[in-house]
Amino acid sequence: MSATGIDLNADLGENPEACETDDALMCSITSANIACGGHAGDRESVRRAVVAASSLGVNVGAHPSYPDRANFGRVAMQMAPAELRHALEVQIRLVVDAAAECGVRVTHVKPHGALYHAVELDAEMARTVAYAVRKVDASMIVVVQYGSAAVSFFREQGLMAATEAFADRAYEADGRLRDRTLPGALLDEERAIAQALSIVLHHQAIACDGSPLTIAPDTLCLHSDTPNAAAIAKRVRGALEQAGVRVTPVHKAI
Repeated sequence: MSATGIDLNADLGENPEACETDDALMCSITSANIACGGHAGDRESVRRAVVAASSLGVNVGAHPSYPDRANFGRVAMQMAPAELRHALEVQIRLVVDAAAECGVRVTHVKPHGALYHAVELDAEMARTVAYAVRKVDASMIVVVQYGSAAVSFFREQGLMAATEAFADRAYEADGRLRDRTLPGALLDEERAIAQALSIVLHHQAIACDGSPLTIAPDTLCLHSDTPNAAAIAKRVRGALEQAGVRVTPVHKAI
């Protein structure tokens, strides 16, 4: 996509004690990925997030995961494809139903945690996610990491796909995100701003070993659980707009 436009997204509704952070983030992003019962969230938290997003004109998206609240969806699970499809469909419908009550539609689906990475690496997992999305609403966009082979797969399945990069996470030289347990995995405020500007304006991020990575995404993620997440989001958006970038929802950017 052109460097003149980018979507800003964040994963929300994951912590009932972080509602103030979620509300503040909503003021800076254009797409909200709402946890919907797999790794976090319930009917009440989903509805709250949908109401907040719709009041600000923020895209409403579903953020489904492996049904594993104990591990916050960050551990891959061995599940029969039909079982996982059903679990994902139930999660996505929770957001769709809440959105319908508010008179808005769900524009996108972004898998969470271990499922997000499994889709990138495993065609069968991508097929499972594609089935669940099509079963609920085939017009929804599936968000996947930039460079993933799953982009072509989803498009071949008749679904729209948007590519994602990360403002507040460090990259390895092969394009993978640096493991959260390793030093430097989470970027501080200044580095997140610099990385966001570099990705959007120059289609480039600098990996942990100093090598350049080509990244030209449709949407840029800001994690709600990053320290000072709301402040980072506000400054990232301000820096992008000051640089002449149009911050716009993902369905208008792809």
